[in-house]
Amino acid sequence: MVYFVRTASERDIEQVRALLTETFHDTYDPFYGALQVQRMIDGWHSPAAIRSRILKKGGEFLVADNGQEIGGMGYAAMYRKMTKTAMLHQLYVKPSCQRGGIGRDIFAELETCFPDAEIMRLEVALQNTSAISFYSRLGFAEVDRMEEFGGPASGLPAIIMEKRLLPH
Repeated sequence: MVYFVRTASERDIEQVRALLTETFHDTYDPFYGALQVQRMIDGWHSPAAIRSRILKKGGEFLVADNGQEIGGMGYAAMYRKMTKTAMLHQLYVKPSCQRGGIGRDIFAELETCFPDAEIMRLEVALQNTSAISFYSRLGFAEVDRMEEFGGPASGLPAIIMEKRLLPH
């Protein structure tokens, strides 16, 4: 099945939420347990939260769509805390679609969306070794670690990775 990367719209909210729910449980249940993961989903991936990211000025919210389903999504925006830095907030691919190039294709589009950015930055859960490996293959390197991935008092440690972007 061929997927095309396009800008997300409000009509994609329910499919994106379903994708994030499935992918989060598949990825994070082994580390944090289903109950904690469901709390993360409810807080971070409510329809209102997804809608606000889709509509955010200065952000890019992309989906990989084959005309019948959304197989992946990515969201990045300029990072207010650091100049000339874009923050990759989310890049998720449905488990059944992983290892087919969808994540790479979404990222390739996202990294061209911020002409003023010199660096792309992301946070990835310390236990998510497959994501760390994926981002390393895309040219990211670890620059720091944090104890509170996803918000204060989360207790979820993470690695901070960065990639230098080519001038546009």
